[in-house]
Amino acid sequence: MSRWVRLFLRLALGAIFVYAAWTKLRDPWQLFANSVAAYDLLPMWAVKLVARVLPWAEMLIGLLLISGWFLRVSSIAASALLLGFFAVMVRTYASGIQIECGCFGPGDVISIRSLARDGSLLLASLCLAGMAIWRRR
Repeated sequence: MSRWVRLFLRLALGAIFVYAAWTKLRDPWQLFANSVAAYDLLPMWAVKLVARVLPWAEMLIGLLLISGWFLRVSSIAASALLLGFFAVMVRTYASGIQIECGCFGPGDVISIRSLARDGSLLLASLCLAGMAIWRRR
């Protein structure tokens, strides 16, 4: 049973990461940079770096999850990214700031719905990482 759950989580999370990367890569990187800058957490040089590198990292993690290669590393990386995204989104929402999250391209404003979605993805990735680590032992 755990094998099928692991397969489902791997494929679902991998597809979501690939889709998130694709939505950012199909548009000019400056659009995603605007979303990153709206959080007002990073200096402009770091915003540019994140906007150029993060979609490619998401694509790599997604493809590794789908393929099953380096599952421990890719599931931990997915969990770390999702934890960071979720923490920043919660902070922004709690501050009452109305901005786009940038998760799946422009137009996705941070709301209870987006927090529930990203929280669920975080939980799924933590489960997958735990299963990958447990299986390795």
